[in-house]
Amino acid sequence: MTAPEGPDLVVVGAGGGLFAALRAAERGLSVLVIEASAHYRRGNNTSMCTAMVPGIGTRWQRAAGIEDTPELFVDDVRRKTGGAGDERLAAALAEVSAELVEWMADTLGFEMSLMTDMNYPGHSVERCHTIPERHGAALVDRLTRLVDASPLIDVLVPARVTDVLLDDDGAVRAVVAGEEEIPTRAVLLATNGYGADRDLVREHLPEIAAAIYHGSETSRGDALRIGTRLGAETAYLDAYQGHAALSAKASTLLGWATIVHGGIMLDTTGRRFGRETSGYSEFGPALAARPGATGWIVYDQGVHDECLPFTDFRNCVEAGAELWASSPEELAEVTGLPVEEVRSELADIEGLDGRPDRFGRTFARALRAPYAAVRVLPALFHTQGGLVVDGDARVLRPSGDPIPGLYASGGAAAGISGHGASGYLAGNGLLPAFGLAYLAANAVAATVLASDGGES
Repeated sequence: MTAPEGPDLVVVGAGGGLFAALRAAERGLSVLVIEASAHYRRGNNTSMCTAMVPGIGTRWQRAAGIEDTPELFVDDVRRKTGGAGDERLAAALAEVSAELVEWMADTLGFEMSLMTDMNYPGHSVERCHTIPERHGAALVDRLTRLVDASPLIDVLVPARVTDVLLDDDGAVRAVVAGEEEIPTRAVLLATNGYGADRDLVREHLPEIAAAIYHGSETSRGDALRIGTRLGAETAYLDAYQGHAALSAKASTLLGWATIVHGGIMLDTTGRRFGRETSGYSEFGPALAARPGATGWIVYDQGVHDECLPFTDFRNCVEAGAELWASSPEELAEVTGLPVEEVRSELADIEGLDGRPDRFGRTFARALRAPYAAVRVLPALFHTQGGLVVDGDARVLRPSGDPIPGLYASGGAAAGISGHGASGYLAGNGLLPAFGLAYLAANAVAATVLASDGGES
C-alpha cells in the first residue's frame, strides 16, 4: 500500500473514537479526528454516559476475589438477549476488555476502580469499571486533553464526513462536507448510531419513537449510510438502549442505582407495573406504554445516600428534582398519585419478609419514611444496530469479506445487545465504543507497519 499524503488513520467522531486516536498514535501512526459538533465535550453520547466499562478478568477483579471469564460474559449476553446477541463479537470484546481497562489506567492515566457497591441487572459478577466522577463528561475531558497533547493527532471540528471513497489501488478517502477529500490508509466510523434521525427511529424502533431522545444530535445515521453505499452488511437495526429514569425536572439521568438500591417505580395510577430490576433499558418502552408515558421513582434516605457517588444523581438533587414526604399519604399528595394505591404498594414491600413480590423481585429491606419521589420520563439513549464488523472492527460485506480500509465502532457498528431494548447490559454501549476503537487502532497499525516493512 502506498503511503497517502494525508494521515494514516481518519477517525470520524470524537467520543469513543478518541480511544482509537490515542492507541494508534501510541503505535506511531498519524491520526486525524473529524468531529461534527463543536460542543462534543458535553454533547456526544460518551460525554452523557455513566462511564461504566465492563472489564473481564482485570486486576481489580482479582484483587476483589472475583473470578470472571470471557465465557461467563458471553453466557450473560446470551441470557440477556435470549440467545439473539452476536456472541462472536461479544467474545472478541470480552477477550480485549481487561487489556483495554488496564490500558486506560496505566497509559491514559485514568483512576479506574471496580464498582462493587452495586451490580447492574444481567451481570453475574461485578465487572463494571469506572472513574471517580462516574460520568462521561470527565472521561471525554481527559481524553481530549491527551489528544490535544499528542503531536501525532490533529482534530478537525466542526466538520462532517459525508462519504468514504475506496480506490481500486486500496487508497481510501474521507469526504468532508461533500467537497474536501482527505487521503488516508483507513477510516474508523465512530459516529454513534441513528438516534437523532427521527425517520429512522420511527422505521426501526416504533415502540420508543415517541419518547425523548437523550443523545447527541449528530447521531444521524451517517455511518449507516456511508457503509451501506459501500456494500456493508447491517444487522440489529431494531436494537437500542432505552431508559426509564430521565428526570422530568432536571432533564438529566436520575440513574438506575436508585432502583438497584431498593427504589420502586409507580405509574400515574400509583401502581408498580413490572420487576424494575429486570433492567433500565427495557423499562424505557414499558414506561412509554403506561398512561401519560411518565411515572415516579420512589426511594428513601438510605437509597439517596447510596446514590450520591453518581454525578448525574447529584445534578438531579441540585436541580430540585426530589420531592420529599414523611408518610405514604404525604407522598401521594406531593406526587398527585392516588393515596390508596401508593399506601398499598409501600405496604406490600414491607410485608414481603424476604419473599419475592408479585413480579418476582426480592427486596433487601422495605422503604422507610421519609420518602423521596422523582418524576421520570422514558428515553431513547442510543441505537445498538449498525454495520457488521469482525473482531478487528473491520466492516464486513454480506459475503463476510472486509471492506478494505473501513472500520466501525460503538453505535456505528452492530452491537451485542440482540434485538429491541431488553438485551442491553449495563456498559454494553461503552464496551463496543471503546473496545472496537482500540481493536481498530491495533489492526490499522499492524497493517500500516506491515505495508511499510516494519514489525506489527
